[in-house]
Order: sequence, then structure tokens, then C-alpha cells
Amino acid sequence: MKKKIVVAHSPDADDIFMYYAIKFGWVGSRDIEFKNLALDIETLNKEAIKNSYDVTAISFALYPFIKDEYALLKTAVSFGEGYGPKLVKQKGKKLRENFKVALSGEFTTNALLFKLAYPKARIVYKNFLEIEDAVKSGEVDAGVLIHESILTFDDSLEVEREIWDIWEEFSGGGLPLPLGGMAIRRSLPITRAIEVEEILTDAVRVGDKNRKVLSSMLLQRNLIRVDAKKLDKYLDLYANKDSVSLSPIQIKAIDKLYELGFEHGFFSEKLSCEEYFVPSEYMDFRHS
Repeated sequence: MKKKIVVAHSPDADDIFMYYAIKFGWVGSRDIEFKNLALDIETLNKEAIKNSYDVTAISFALYPFIKDEYALLKTAVSFGEGYGPKLVKQKGKKLRENFKVALSGEFTTNALLFKLAYPKARIVYKNFLEIEDAVKSGEVDAGVLIHESILTFDDSLEVEREIWDIWEEFSGGGLPLPLGGMAIRRSLPITRAIEVEEILTDAVRVGDKNRKVLSSMLLQRNLIRVDAKKLDKYLDLYANKDSVSLSPIQIKAIDKLYELGFEHGFFSEKLSCEEYFVPSEYMDFRHS
């Protein structure tokens, strides 16, 4: 009997793209049956705290809170390189020091960085799909847009500040912006966890190599919220060859995020993420 593994990811284009090589049967395993579900990032982070799913997409800023229950995966990662979430407001609006802002989740990377830059802002949390309308209606003074919204927001809005610029300021520059990754339950056997990570890595790699075909299939099935042109642009940003497996500079960036979070009182300790990866070298030791 196949072992069932539940993979929770967000409904945004990059997460769907990076998983669906498995859904379409391009990548898989004789021993594992994957089941996926799509939830917004705030829900994913909160469910990870409750240890709800075998494998889950998370904000990197969440991981210190779930490190005892989940290991970090080295694949299906999203980073910003000169871009990322955007703090937007109505055009011409002057923001006061204590402006009201909508963020996509308490444990998101963008929330952590926003709080570093705007400690007096009044924060409300909303589903990321509701933030643009909240800014347009005046319910909030500003909001941080994520996912595809950074490409499609209304002409009545303007960018107050890029989260990338905040990251550059506080990190010292020269590092990509760590946004989201994947985590896997520690309760799974090591061999199973290693196999799952290998399959997910293959899915991202195969998806990237067959991007045009996979994108077309996703669009034809109405699995993506944007058109073909915007999807192509979005995948350039967040689901590409740099998403297949963490690089040394990406690891350094995650560690810098955890250092900043610790120094400013958001985390109880400073983590080195390499200590929390699935120990893939175990298979070499086992068969040596």
C-alpha cells in the first residue's frame, strides 16, 4: 500500500507551478501517493504551527517557531532579487508615523521586515487577496502586496516602499530576499523524508525545464489567476532555476533573516538553517 503524503501549498502561481509536475504524473514514486491542497500563506503558517500537514509551504520567517516539529526542505524556494512584496497606498496619500496597514500574515517574511522599518504602524492581518481592495477603499492607509498582486495592482495605487529596499537596509545588502520555502514533518521516517524531498526537487527541476508546456497546461485548466504574459513574468521572479535547490548565498540570506529576527526580539534564538535540513547524507552512510 502506498504511503499518503499531504502537501499544502499556496494558490499563487509559483507554488502551483513547482508542484504540478507531480500532479500531472511527470514525477512520482511507486511507494508514495501525494495529495495536495492550496491555502493562503497566513493559513499555511498557522496550520504549520499546529503540525497539520506532512509537507507545507511556509514563510521563512515562520520557521523558528516550528523547528522542533518540522525540518526545512532545500527545494521549492522563492527569493527576491531586487524585487519582492510592495507597500502600496493611494496615489498622493501622505502616511503618518502610525498609519494603518494590512499585511498578509503575522509570520510572513514581509511582516517581519515591515515591523523593523515601521515599528509604530497599526497592523491588521488580511487574506492577501483582500489587501488591495482594503487600500483602495480607505479601510487601511496602506498594504503590503504579495504574490501576483505585485504585477497587477490598480492604477489608483502607488508604491510607498519596496520590501526589498527594507531588506537591503537591514541586511547590509548583497543577499537575495528570502520569502518562502517548504518544511516537512520530523515524525516521518528519515528515508521517507529524503525520498519526498528528492521527488519535490525533481518536480521543480522538471517544471523549470518544461516551463512552456507546464504553463500552458496550468492556464488551460484555469489553475492560475493571471494570463500567460503575467505568468511568464511571475515565474521569472519566483519559480526558476534558483528555486530547485538552495544555494550557499540563499542559505546565508536565510541565516541573516534569522539573525535580524533574533536581534530585534522576534525570535528567542539565532538559527543556522543548515542545522535544520533533512539529513540527505544519511542514505550514503546507510549504504556505505
